[in-house]
Amino acid sequence: MANTGWPVLLSMRYLLWNSYPQKSVVGTEFATSCMISAVLLSVRNVFVMAKEKQPYKEGRNCYFITFNTVDWVDVFIRPVYKQVIVHSLNHFIHQQKLPVYGWCLMTNHLHLIMQPGEGYDMATFEEEYKQFTTNKIMEAIDTEPEARRKWMTGLFREAGSFFSTAKKLQVWQNVIDPVFIETTRPSQLVEHIEYIQQNPVRDRIVETAADYLYSSARDYAGLRGLVNITRLPFVEQQLAAIENMNGGFFLKYVRN
Repeated sequence: MANTGWPVLLSMRYLLWNSYPQKSVVGTEFATSCMISAVLLSVRNVFVMAKEKQPYKEGRNCYFITFNTVDWVDVFIRPVYKQVIVHSLNHFIHQQKLPVYGWCLMTNHLHLIMQPGEGYDMATFEEEYKQFTTNKIMEAIDTEPEARRKWMTGLFREAGSFFSTAKKLQVWQNVIDPVFIETTRPSQLVEHIEYIQQNPVRDRIVETAADYLYSSARDYAGLRGLVNITRLPFVEQQLAAIENMNGGFFLKYVRN
């Protein structure tokens, strides 16, 4: 579906445009174009959300996964929603003995580098974590002003209705591209942890990764983080070496 989605959308755009009378009034044409673009964007989101999930390997393997919100809506702007993710991660770490080696929460997605706990698998974790956090996020939405509450609830209900006849709310897209990380290759694990922790730096939110509260960078910098991650000594050593090699000026002003 992913390979054929855009040709289908382009064909739909042609049909939709030609189904409307073409008038010489610029404003009318512009409004029609905006409406068609909105329809196509909604259809595109269906294609993206319906993409087939990639299967996880059997066993307790290490993965780099990303949870994206539906429509990439910026849910995690306000502290209450950020804390939902923090508390939920700590809950699963405690309940499932879940080793989390790195994490980073941005406004519309969550990066995790982790292994499932003993007796669990990645598919089960993904399903349970998304359902658990969806319930907590919806509880937080109930405290929002009416306009924002209706907007967010309507968005998540519409997303859920695409795939279920039940009145279901969907906050998260499917995890479609989990990256398997070989634990026998420490450099691969370090590379992915360093990549996700530099997200806020690349987005110019903070100057250095350790300044960002909602990631594991603080833990690896010797500070107290918000999530009870499993710190690996060789990761700490290699991240410190990367920091020293790059230097503060490069991290603050050059890295893209």
